[in-house]
Amino acid sequence: MQGYSPSFRVFVFVTVSLVLMTVDHRLHYLKSVRSHLSVVVYPLQYLVDFPVKASHWLSQGFGSRLQLLSENSSLREENLRLRFTLQKLQDLKNENERLRSLLGATTQFTEKVLVAEVLAVDLDPFTRRMLIDKGSEQGVFDGQPLLDARGVMGQIVNVGPFSSTLMLITDPNHALPVQVERSGLRTIAVGMGAVNRLELLYLPNNSDIVVGDKLVTSGLGGQFPPGYPVGEVVEVNPDIARPYAQVQAIPHALLERNREVLLIWNIEPDPVIVKDHHPGTSTQ
Repeated sequence: MQGYSPSFRVFVFVTVSLVLMTVDHRLHYLKSVRSHLSVVVYPLQYLVDFPVKASHWLSQGFGSRLQLLSENSSLREENLRLRFTLQKLQDLKNENERLRSLLGATTQFTEKVLVAEVLAVDLDPFTRRMLIDKGSEQGVFDGQPLLDARGVMGQIVNVGPFSSTLMLITDPNHALPVQVERSGLRTIAVGMGAVNRLELLYLPNNSDIVVGDKLVTSGLGGQFPPGYPVGEVVEVNPDIARPYAQVQAIPHALLERNREVLLIWNIEPDPVIVKDHHPGTSTQ
């Protein structure tokens, strides 16, 4: 074929190719040859195609990883939101229970009541006072008694238009006429400045009072209505060197753990008298 022109050689090769293709199509003579050739050529095809496949696999894997990371971040955020919502729902449930409990305490009287929220607590270590979100615009008055679901908390000592200051019964300047529920013995419960302690004054050493006695308001002085729970006696120490026994009690009310308090209008408003005193004077 070397003596022939290039055009003739091309013609011969094309003709032979067409003949072989026709024969193979009709008689399948070259099928086995193609199979063997495909085995030989496959590694070359794989090597040629590998960069494309690797690039596709890496991009798909990287995309899946990014998608998983994004979904994981979204799920974490959603979980946090759901946990926060659950906490708020639990808080609302607790608040509902507290309000039901507070309103349940109103069954002891028929006059007007009002639920107030605690805004702030006085940080002075020598006082026990709180700020509530009700004032003169809501009819709050000086000396007004406050309760929680468990007992007496204290009284209003300063009234503003939209907020008021509450003096707790544990404040050293607060005194409350009380009565021993079991024996009817009357005394004065004064604050000691501690979080949960009251001192009972003017009880002779032979007084009929024991640890565990329940204290209620006596109603004397007209400031607090009679019969409301005040506390429980936890310590009785007769002192032969003094005319009076040393008696202490703990309040029933959750004085510094409440978020809501109950204002009552069961008596005519009278001015409150608050005096600095050595335990023994009264705020009535």
